[in-house]
Amino acid sequence: MTPSLDTRPAFDARPVFDIRGVTKSFGATAVLHGVSLTVPVAGTTVLVGPSGCGKSTLLRLMMGLEGADGGTVTFEGDPVTAGDLALRRRMGYMVQGGGLFPHLTAAGNAALMARFLRWPRDRIAARLAELSALCRFPSDLLSRRPAALSGGQRQRVAIMRALMLDPHVILLDEPFGALDTLVRHDLQDELKALFADLGKTVVLVTHDMTEAAFFADQVVLMRAGRIIQSGPVAALVDTPKDPFVTRFLTAHRPRPDQQTRPDQQTRPDQKAGPDQPTGPDQSRREDGA
Repeated sequence: MTPSLDTRPAFDARPVFDIRGVTKSFGATAVLHGVSLTVPVAGTTVLVGPSGCGKSTLLRLMMGLEGADGGTVTFEGDPVTAGDLALRRRMGYMVQGGGLFPHLTAAGNAALMARFLRWPRDRIAARLAELSALCRFPSDLLSRRPAALSGGQRQRVAIMRALMLDPHVILLDEPFGALDTLVRHDLQDELKALFADLGKTVVLVTHDMTEAAFFADQVVLMRAGRIIQSGPVAALVDTPKDPFVTRFLTAHRPRPDQQTRPDQQTRPDQKAGPDQPTGPDQSRREDGA
């Protein structure tokens, strides 16, 4: 079953990131093969695909945590190179699992970069109060260390840290992967509303197409280090450019309330109609598997 479609209006098409012909290898293993992509301003771009497709590596290249072997990456017109700290301060980054330091309090983790830049204490305190309200994190928990926080609370602290310097763009790598279903659902709703309120450019990595459809203005579907197709979710559903696109979209299980009842299922001696799924065997044949 394909994800539900979002009918949000088109957003500003000016590029924040401009990626052209990027290649990346780790030793003898090629991870990215001539990837080109533009990320527009003030919208959410989601990099999605199976494990090992190169989406997290691409995000790290955009952040300047890795250097490209070939091609170019620019951010707001400036070339992105590994180790450019000044450029990186214009970006907020949330790593997989949140990446909080266990010996620091929630406040210490959230204000890490502000303290590194020697912000005055009163400025840090004011920003923490603002972000606590924005991210719905109880201010009385700021003195706790990560081990004393729930999974959802730790993720909120990681989001606060990403937003601390009021960055131009927010990059998130699998931000919901370690959360249980209910916490994940609530945090997704909160983050989507937060992105809309802030009006910032967002780049999010996930392997979950349903999650991608929920957040994305632009979906970038990757496989084996290449972009297979990018655009609005509706374009991937209606005009797939490769059999893998349809296979990936239909591989995600529907919610229990969306599943077909046994009495509505197609019998083996019946052909599927135009609005009925053809099943995994058909998608495998189309994909050459």
